[in-house]
Amino acid sequence: MKRYPAYDPPEYVSWTPDPALVRTFAETPRKDPERRRLVDALDEAFLLKLYAGLLRTRLHDVTLKRWVRTGVISKAWLGTGEEAATVGPVHALDPARDVVAPMIRNAGACAEMGMPVAASFRSYLATADSPSGGRDLHHGSMTWNVLQPISHVGDMVPVIVGIALAAKLRGTGGPGDRGIGNTPVALTWVGDGSTKAGVSHEGFNFAAVQRVPAIFIVQNNQVALGTRLEQHHLPGGFEELPSSYGIAGAVFDGNNVLDAWAATKLAVDRCRAAEGPVMLVANTFRMGGHATHDEREARETFPAEWFVGWGKKDPIGLFEEHLKALGVGNRELADVEARVETEILAAEAEALASREKSVPPGPSALEGVYAS
Repeated sequence: MKRYPAYDPPEYVSWTPDPALVRTFAETPRKDPERRRLVDALDEAFLLKLYAGLLRTRLHDVTLKRWVRTGVISKAWLGTGEEAATVGPVHALDPARDVVAPMIRNAGACAEMGMPVAASFRSYLATADSPSGGRDLHHGSMTWNVLQPISHVGDMVPVIVGIALAAKLRGTGGPGDRGIGNTPVALTWVGDGSTKAGVSHEGFNFAAVQRVPAIFIVQNNQVALGTRLEQHHLPGGFEELPSSYGIAGAVFDGNNVLDAWAATKLAVDRCRAAEGPVMLVANTFRMGGHATHDEREARETFPAEWFVGWGKKDPIGLFEEHLKALGVGNRELADVEARVETEILAAEAEALASREKSVPPGPSALEGVYAS
């Protein structure tokens, strides 16, 4: 893919493939026999769909960063380097019946669930025709089965558990049928820092006891705001967290879209078979600040070699090289990128036009605040 020196992390601008990491990328999802079976059955059309999702998510964030640099908005929360942990899981779901609750850093989930990119951009511009009516840049819409994020990290866990419980109780079949095999699944992401919120623990435990069809992805990006993992989590990792609640769990490479997809697909199958919930741990790294305003602080939080090492694991670059190794041509990859670029540019133009003509009226601030 094209690199953007003004907006990409420097490690991505100068990115070149490391042959050892490219081999590891291909081998990782095949270490587990079940994941290998799933990944080996994928066709080129689906692989390119994943590729488009990764590009769409990266270019969404590049656009926001450019808006910050040019004064269109004051700050943005980006998921640069973590795209695979968002895109892979969403493509393991059925957007027509399953529900996702992304953190703000998983904004790419919105588009992959079918929500127009322009709607995401409008939310950042606080236009009246944005999904939130201009109230909040935490965006989503249940029209596309995307639960709008809650600012208080961890609070989405019990909400998504409630949605999963409703799906379990409602079922999808006839009288007496609890919808086993066809039950909708609810999925949310939880940052490594959010696992320390009491509300997260309450939600995990309730989900376990009620055996709801929910999937929790602990997105371990090594830092909570500006607090490194080892400063707030003594075990070092989260591999043992699922068993502490008595639920199924697995770990996947958060920079490997195929490993992320396969691990989530297996979790979805468990939930549809009434064997949920499932907790997945995605190990990845945030290649920037908590938001665009503290990028320098982020660089000072970790040793420079961390950014160098994780920069070599660019989830898009490695997937591109993997696709080439499978025989996908440069022309095919370029065509996908051109289509996504066109989509992003059109969405940006549409959102900026809304900013000029769709300003929320003052009284709308009082609407939809309380249930009636």
